[in-house]
Amino acid sequence: MHLSRDGKFVRTDMWREGEYLDLWSVPHFLSGVALALAMRYVGFDVLPTFVVAFLLLVGYEMFEALAKIEETRWNRTLDVVVGLVSFTPTYLLSASFAAADIVPAFALVAGIDGALSFIGWRASQKAIVLETKLRAEIEGQREKMQERGERIKAKLHEERLKWDKRGRAFKNRIIEEKL
Repeated sequence: MHLSRDGKFVRTDMWREGEYLDLWSVPHFLSGVALALAMRYVGFDVLPTFVVAFLLLVGYEMFEALAKIEETRWNRTLDVVVGLVSFTPTYLLSASFAAADIVPAFALVAGIDGALSFIGWRASQKAIVLETKLRAEIEGQREKMQERGERIKAKLHEERLKWDKRGRAFKNRIIEEKL
């Protein structure tokens, strides 16, 4: 993580949010596959299945926005697209699977998706803790710099007063000598 010129912390870990696609696209892809397998197992018709899948993928992105997960508009859009791109062929191809094959496939994909999402979430939590720690450290350094600046100003003011006293004493002595 580093501080940008405009004062924002920029994550440099592999789970950082990208402008278009990022490592989070993998869990979105797997979510589309898991969603397709679940819908196929339940046995929804084609049109309602695609509508429900679209609404769930968009709803999840809305949840991310409410949870204040910062992403670009393109990243949010592509998260939905990636989910639909994986959902569509999985749903269409899974028609030839036996119901007994769909359940373990769903469990495997959902497990991998859940594990990756948890790992990414933990990385994000660590980044939040690190950012908070860095912000506190920067604020502490800023306060020390202000205190140092004020001490320097006070010393300069004292020196100026001494010079002013010396200058007045010198001036008074010259005036006295002339008298």
